[in-house]
Amino acid sequence: MSETETAQTILSEMREFAGFSSSEQRYIRRSLDIGLSRQDAFSRWARGPAETASIRTQYLIYLDLKILRSLLRDEGAGGCIAGIEDLESVMGPLLRVTAFDLAQGRLDGFSAYRFLYERLLGPEVRQWLPAAFCGAAALPHIRPERRKGLLQSISEAAATAPGWSLRAPRFYPEFVEMEDAA
Repeated sequence: MSETETAQTILSEMREFAGFSSSEQRYIRRSLDIGLSRQDAFSRWARGPAETASIRTQYLIYLDLKILRSLLRDEGAGGCIAGIEDLESVMGPLLRVTAFDLAQGRLDGFSAYRFLYERLLGPEVRQWLPAAFCGAAALPHIRPERRKGLLQSISEAAATAPGWSLRAPRFYPEFVEMEDAA
């Protein structure tokens, strides 16, 4: 990929991120800090006891990301997680993590979810995302009106894609400290 193509890709990803709600943007940055071990999420993101508890749970749930990265990278390198007998090894942990994130109520649709998970797990996860998203969004612990909105957010093209790119994401949003203008 040329420097121009790389710059265009980064700008495109930045535009996509800018299109998410402020709540989605905040949750994506927080989740990347936890999932990629970038920052101490407690000191950076916790605004009270409820959010501290949520972050603590997220750290525990996100332990599954290590397992998923290993499985998905093996598959990307020519391993074979294609048969029905291999379904549980990927979908079990992916569905568990996805269900947690959707239950937090801060990701409003498939686009923000996909954006986050491509960065947490790499491009190899793309083929698994529509099924995990739909499965988690349909679980009974998601309120019916939210369930409907989540399931309607996935496009037919995303749900029925004939193939998936293995191009790695380039833009990883981070917390930006705002300075006083005074």
